[in-house]
Amino acid sequence: MDDRDWLVERFEQHRVRLRAVAYRMLGSLSEADDAVQETWLRLSRTDASEVENLGGWLTTVVARVSLNVLRSRNVRREEPMGVRVPDPIVDPSEGIDPEHEALLADSVGLALLVVLETLSPPERLAFVLHDMFGVPFDEIAPIVDRSPDATRQLASRARRRVRGETTVSDADLETQRDVVDAFLAASREGDFERLVAVLDPDVVVRADLGPLPAGGRREVRGARAVAGQALFYARLGLITKPALINGAVGVVSLLEGRPFSIGGVTVRGGKIVEMDILADPERLRLLDLTILDD
Repeated sequence: MDDRDWLVERFEQHRVRLRAVAYRMLGSLSEADDAVQETWLRLSRTDASEVENLGGWLTTVVARVSLNVLRSRNVRREEPMGVRVPDPIVDPSEGIDPEHEALLADSVGLALLVVLETLSPPERLAFVLHDMFGVPFDEIAPIVDRSPDATRQLASRARRRVRGETTVSDADLETQRDVVDAFLAASREGDFERLVAVLDPDVVVRADLGPLPAGGRREVRGARAVAGQALFYARLGLITKPALINGAVGVVSLLEGRPFSIGGVTVRGGKIVEMDILADPERLRLLDLTILDD
């Protein structure tokens, strides 16, 4: 085995972890893959024999690359106001692809990623690296150009923000399916009161429709408002397919055979408390949904 083959083999041993870090940082599958590729390019230009801890070195590099991407988003100001719904990871309702399972370790649901989108880039990096991957603060501090104590405060603020939101379903997949099926059945049958009954009184729906002015990001709160919106969309003639969205039960909707939206659902206490919907046509076109084909 020559030196390059050895380096490729070592890098591949860390690829899954690097992609997981980048996905949590960026909420974008394509940008995560780009960040991992950039990390490889930097490694290929480095004398790896001088790197004592290759895994730590690679994690630091992919985190720096991801941080730069987040900061450039803010500088470009291309993102419309409101919460961005990250790229969902879609699997058939029967089970998760092993590669996706590795990417989604630690219950990285769509609702959690939506909350991470509200953090500042340094807060997000400190939380992701420390709380999700166990990287010590003294190793994170140079990446965000802070002291270890200041970096600890970044993670603490992020942690409070995450804990203040409902990001994980408290039900098993079977119960989640029952609740989502009840919601879809009530929508199809136009039963407003049954819809309200399956929704938490304080339910919130966040929809990312794409860049302004045609799209934008909309938020609807309250069971009756959400039920009314569900009945409106039911009249469009959408075909809905059950799916696992980031490991939890959700729905893929099709209109005239093309993806219309992907929705992640959070269930607590037997009711839907949050729905996070990606309906940006451009981003939907980039997602491979053939895994759901019959």
